[in-house]
Amino acid sequence: MVSIVTDAPSAATADSAADERPTVEINRRLVYIIYAALMAAMFLSSMDQSVVSTALPTIVGDLGAVAHEGWIITSYLLAIAIVMPIYGKIGDLYGRRWPFLFAITIFVIGSLASALAGSFWILVAARTFQGLGAGGLVILSQAIIADIVSARDRGKYMGPMGAIFGVASVAGPLLGGYFTEGPGWRWCFWLNVPIGLTALVVAFFALKLPMQKSTRPFDWWGTILLTLFTSGIVFLTSWTSVAPSGKYDWSNPWLGALLVATIVAFGLFILVETRVDEPLVPLRLFRSSVFTVSVLVALILGITMFAALSYLPTFLQMARGAGPTDSGLLMLPMTAGVMLTAVVSGLLITKTGKYRIYPIMGMAITTAGIAWLTRLTGSMSMILFGAMIFVLGFGMGLVIQTIVIAVQNAVDPSEVGTATSTNNFLREIGAAVGTSIFGTLFTSRLTTNLHDVMDKIPPEDLPKGLLDGDLTPTVVKNLPEPLHTQVVDAYVNAMAPTFWFLVPIAAIGFILSLFLRNKALSTQAGLVAKGQVDEPDAPFKDAAPAPAS
Repeated sequence: MVSIVTDAPSAATADSAADERPTVEINRRLVYIIYAALMAAMFLSSMDQSVVSTALPTIVGDLGAVAHEGWIITSYLLAIAIVMPIYGKIGDLYGRRWPFLFAITIFVIGSLASALAGSFWILVAARTFQGLGAGGLVILSQAIIADIVSARDRGKYMGPMGAIFGVASVAGPLLGGYFTEGPGWRWCFWLNVPIGLTALVVAFFALKLPMQKSTRPFDWWGTILLTLFTSGIVFLTSWTSVAPSGKYDWSNPWLGALLVATIVAFGLFILVETRVDEPLVPLRLFRSSVFTVSVLVALILGITMFAALSYLPTFLQMARGAGPTDSGLLMLPMTAGVMLTAVVSGLLITKTGKYRIYPIMGMAITTAGIAWLTRLTGSMSMILFGAMIFVLGFGMGLVIQTIVIAVQNAVDPSEVGTATSTNNFLREIGAAVGTSIFGTLFTSRLTTNLHDVMDKIPPEDLPKGLLDGDLTPTVVKNLPEPLHTQVVDAYVNAMAPTFWFLVPIAAIGFILSLFLRNKALSTQAGLVAKGQVDEPDAPFKDAAPAPAS
């Protein structure tokens, strides 16, 4: 049993007020409950990045917004990216309990609004609000683990969290497919409500962690500027004036203005972060080579991973004629790869205390897997497709949580939340940018290919769904030959070459990983290191839950 002083001051908040002295006793059973709540929160957030992937063609078809389908995913990822540093900093300054409860509440409300959305842009707005909560679930879950488990033992717990992402990446498409074919795609969001409320109740009663009262002002200017330049980056990569040739239409004055505004906002953000007392993203963290290399690898992983995950189910439905549920099942090999390497690498890190080799191997395999996806064809064997995505998942599982351990171990325990949020912020920025660019290049090529197909057919002979632009998997599946084959070829010939955009980016990630070095993993839990435990010599790590199998 370990007693935790709920308001003991930390190294980062020497000016914190800590007058009250009640303690919270955390035993093994209570930490089991906390860990379960954290895993549930991670699962919800991760699943909602993929649950709409199989339902996406149906959603945009029903709402008449095929040309804008990428925004349902991008808006969610953008919101997550913006709030991650905010949650990380607030958790470090004031404690993580109430921010975690707030994040779950926002996520549930956003899920409810998404389920009730009556138009495409209302759905995008609801997904954005949902992302404002999801960003906190990811960051605070990982930071809380760092509070209660030492870096040396953390691999056993981060590994299952990485596996949770792998499970969610397939459970999401599976559930999305099931709901699309069954009760309707809105159940992709209804499902979050009861699970989220349950996690909220459990966390409210079980999650008793130290709180601080910082007297330092929050970095509001940094927050505003971060929001502006992050949004600018995503809007630029999703710009509607990108021509089918893939070139920007620089004759549009709004495009130039957006580019200038984004650069100015970024420059001002850097300036502000060097001058405020409590910067949202302390630039001094980048003096650590371990931290810098890790977060840059996270950025690269986000660009490559989410772009691939977001559009492969669309390929299976449109080009292969798979139903939404079947397309989710066909993604299972990728989950197997992620789960295998995430758990095994975590256990090996705990055993050996070494982590450097895993991101290197992971980025090399991920690059090879993405290159292999450029060989997609409409008639390929699903066994071959399964092998392709297994390789991709195998590589990603070696990287996802390993770099989180490296980042957390590279900074002072009092800045674990900020460091973790910076790492995940860059990964989500990469995800939003990668998904936007990939989606723009794909849809541009697809639009050109479909126009070439339709130009050869009299308008009166085109099926209604194809003519109106409401191109759903059902419409494609029911097209007569040879039109069906022509449309399928248009999809494949648009998607497969687009993966070449990701290959050199993944290769850069591999080169960066070569510069990562091992740093001895701390044997103290974060709360012990910060002096927030009454018995610093107690076997605190023994109070942590056994690793998930």
